[in-house]
Parts: sequence; C-alpha cells; structure tokens
Amino acid sequence: MASDDPDPLLTLPPDLRGAFKEPFGPVETDPERVLADVTGPLVAVGDIVTYHFERVGRTPDVAVVDGRTKREAVDGEVSETIREDHTVEVENPAASLTADLLVALRDAVADDRPTTVVVDGEEDLATLPAVVAAPDGASVVYGQPDAGMVHVRVDAGTRAEFADLLRRMDGDAERALALLEA
Repeated sequence: MASDDPDPLLTLPPDLRGAFKEPFGPVETDPERVLADVTGPLVAVGDIVTYHFERVGRTPDVAVVDGRTKREAVDGEVSETIREDHTVEVENPAASLTADLLVALRDAVADDRPTTVVVDGEEDLATLPAVVAAPDGASVVYGQPDAGMVHVRVDAGTRAEFADLLRRMDGDAERALALLEA
C-alpha cells in the first residue's frame, strides 16, 4: 500500500549525478544470458528491460515502468507486451524518489504475485531502493541507455553500497531506508 505522499523524499544532487554514469555491474544485451545468472527473485527497472524479459517468457517478479525510454514514450509493442496483472500506481518526479515509490517497491518485493509498479513521472532512480528492498540472492536488472541491461545481484555488500548512495542524496535518507526495511 502506498503512503499517499507524492512529494519527493529524496532528490538527486548535481554532484552525485556522475555516480550513475557508469553501470553498477556487467552490461548485457541478451536477456536470456542475463536470466541464466538469475537465481532468486527478478526485479526489472525500466520498460525496455521488462519488455525483453517478457519477450523471452520470463515475467519479472517486480517490474518498475513509466511508459518511457530515453525520455520518449515507448512504442505500442513494448507497452502491450508488459504484463500488468497486478499493478500499483505511484507518482515520482524526475531525479527524485517519493515515499510512495519506496513503499510500493518494498511491498512488491514482499508480494508473491508478479507486480508491476507503474510510475507517473520517472523511474530512473528506482534501482537504488530496489536493491535495498530486495532479499539476498535477488537480481535487479536495469537499463543502461544505448548499452544494454545491467544485472545487480543483491547481497549485503551491494545493499550497503546502494544504501550509501541513498544517504548521499538530498532529503530524509534515514526515513527512506526505514520505509524500505519496514
């Protein structure tokens, strides 16, 4: 259940933008090769990543989509391929993270049903809280523009690294982390 708070809890400061230019893991263009390394729950961040998994027959356990890729609307084939059997809708402005998005991610990861979090706004930073909220052994896969998909395997080390990035953002990082762990 979302918190009904669409205001940003965290925002990306200009000096931290460079931390997101390089991928957080290996880049792959073949979804089947990524899936060969997935051993736990799969969290897909981005419409194109989700689309590629769906096309090879693997519905992500959690998908975070916003109907856009590289700031443009996704085409009809992409939007029609993404399964939205169980959805949660949240608002999340660009370069920010709202409490609604964090709670939706936390709850989706805990849900046994595949869940699609549909973001009104932008989902680009959702990888950070997804890694923090996901259990050990989970895989968070996000799109690296013009390169492919990046696979982050969740363990205590990656969770700590991504929690540190959240702490470096402007806003109430401790509340954000508490929401993800609740």
